[in-house]
Amino acid sequence: MKLRHILYRYVLFTAFLFLQLVRLSHSFPSTQGKNPPYLTSDVEDVSGKSFDYIVVGGGTAGCPLAATLSERFSVLVIERGGSPYGNPMVSDKIYYGFPLLQSDEFSSVAQSFVSKDGVKNHRGRVLGGSSAINGGIYSRASYDFVKTVGWDEELVKEAYEWVESNIVFKPELTIWQSVVEFGLLEAGILPYNGFSMEHIEGTKISGTLFDEYGIRHTSADLLETGNSENIIVLLNATVKNIIFHVNGKGNESIVRGVRFIKSDGSTSQTYEAYLNQPENSSSRGDVILSAGALGSPQILLLSGIGPEKHLKNFGIPPVLNLKGVGKEMKDNPGIALLVDTKPLYRFPDTPQVAGITKDMKFIVEGGIIPISFNATRMPIAIKLAFPESKGTLELNSTDPRQNPAVEFHYLEKEKDLEECTKMAQLLSKIARSQSVVLFLGKEPQDNLMSSQDELKNFCKKNVRTYYHYHGGSTVGSVVDDDYKVYGIKGLRVIDGSTFLESPGTNPMATLLMLGRYQGIKIVRERENTTVSCSPPPP
Repeated sequence: MKLRHILYRYVLFTAFLFLQLVRLSHSFPSTQGKNPPYLTSDVEDVSGKSFDYIVVGGGTAGCPLAATLSERFSVLVIERGGSPYGNPMVSDKIYYGFPLLQSDEFSSVAQSFVSKDGVKNHRGRVLGGSSAINGGIYSRASYDFVKTVGWDEELVKEAYEWVESNIVFKPELTIWQSVVEFGLLEAGILPYNGFSMEHIEGTKISGTLFDEYGIRHTSADLLETGNSENIIVLLNATVKNIIFHVNGKGNESIVRGVRFIKSDGSTSQTYEAYLNQPENSSSRGDVILSAGALGSPQILLLSGIGPEKHLKNFGIPPVLNLKGVGKEMKDNPGIALLVDTKPLYRFPDTPQVAGITKDMKFIVEGGIIPISFNATRMPIAIKLAFPESKGTLELNSTDPRQNPAVEFHYLEKEKDLEECTKMAQLLSKIARSQSVVLFLGKEPQDNLMSSQDELKNFCKKNVRTYYHYHGGSTVGSVVDDDYKVYGIKGLRVIDGSTFLESPGTNPMATLLMLGRYQGIKIVRERENTTVSCSPPPP
């Protein structure tokens, strides 16, 4: 055993040295030959200045959105975390999962939180958002999802392809991923679809954010595709609330800018940044919240937009009694089986293969995750794609750096609990497949009981997150089809908080696409407004 530890550490050290050499040739984003945007943590660089657009949150949707808007307009991105570049815990595949092991109050790249259900969870706190800390698996939304939400199918396809051409790769399967692949097929998750970006029934190999060298390419890399002269990224700053101007004519609230503070807690001083005020008010830009399913509803509430009674409990002057803020919160309930018998020293392994079955209700993946800095486990996990149970998000305090209080009511609906028992049975079948058993050398001790009551108890005790939580600022309740907040001029929300369900195998691909898609739509909208408002030729 001691020799194994020594050999493992030698291989790890050798791989680390190799990746340092690789990183020197991949020092910033993946797109070579272009200028990176200006990154700064100095609040004085942007304090008091004005921009055409302010994007709050440099995450999975915010970065492609900002890059697209910068092609025509000046953009300020305010990110509460720091830069992912030069941080091997973010960039190197061999450290996959390690950021979730170390979190602190203000600066860690992953911010942990525990829902009121008692389930531990995480959210990204770094430029690139959760695309900088997740498994990197990339899979589009289903065709039915795109049709249901009413998006332009051609523009969706164009936006997906733009993302994929910049940061998505075809993975080379590891041995364990090949074992998982065969296990899924043996369990009857058919047909076999090979490599595919599409969300389709069966077993498939998905795209990945990790390149051939094991280097992660996050949404932050997409910033380099924009006009670097038009983008400023303010790091380590947290938006406190939105600044409004009330139009005296109709008492309409108009967004003027944002207030923000330093994320490290070193000072309580508040700073401000503003939207440009063109003479033609119909062609002004927006503050766009892309702070995620927890962050965006939280900022709306802190700004006085939300259920009036809840706002008054925290002494926040109501701007708009928008009751949908913080509602329709969902997290896809998941369960997992550890197919190995005990913790060992292995390289972490990101999911690359997905099993999609039961009319796309069940999604299965396997990986190798660290449970400490010198031990890993091998779970096969499954999630329920369309849960009926839903919860709420509320403020915990008026400090924007603190997590809000969220409750998802996992498996509260009887139908969800019944589906979970079926998921548990499918997991057991996969874990006992010939491929998995031969690889491990013995059958896993899953301890799953056969009766319905025992399976239900197993689900209740072991329900976990798949990190795909969404809702809180949903389309039709908080924002319209153009993602504009109802009753407020100059404010949009573009991120996973607008979703009523989590699209695809996981939402990352669609959030990346959404940033590009909505950015193109906004640019076109501004162009049409400018043309329609132009004076006639002499």
